[in-house]
Amino acid sequence: MKKVADFTREDAECFLIGEAEMLDELRLEEWLRLFTSDGIYWVPIDENVSPSESVSIVYDNSLRREERVFHLLHTRFPAQNPRSRVLHSISCVRVLPQDDGKIKVISNQTINEVRTGDYRQLGLGELQSIVARVEHMLELSEEGPKIALKKVLLLNRDMPLGNLTFLL
Repeated sequence: MKKVADFTREDAECFLIGEAEMLDELRLEEWLRLFTSDGIYWVPIDENVSPSESVSIVYDNSLRREERVFHLLHTRFPAQNPRSRVLHSISCVRVLPQDDGKIKVISNQTINEVRTGDYRQLGLGELQSIVARVEHMLELSEEGPKIALKKVLLLNRDMPLGNLTFLL
């Protein structure tokens, strides 16, 4: 097993690219396995306020992530009919080992999303770019890095947002 001190920027980039491919290719059940059992997926409005004291765009524990993935993969609902096509781009990756043995990985990400359709459905066929600073708190395990926390800080998180029914 790799040690925290040996975890490089290249290791972080490989992990982030692998996660992005899972999201882009809808390998969402595989994506779920990237998290620790108590891992959190958080898209805050105000990152400086505890999610227990303020509303978040997303604040998912393990059960909520599983529900979200089930709905995306197995339930037809209007916001994802037709399903979004998503493509992640990752840049400016930084690795910050933490005193508690975890690794903070910070990256800038652009998520491009489009849904196909025709003129009868508002917004279909329009490319939407979502820009975010993404923080992963990773724990190293025998299987590789595991996500203890994924925090997605949308650039426009405190402004009106469009359809975000896909995973960022």
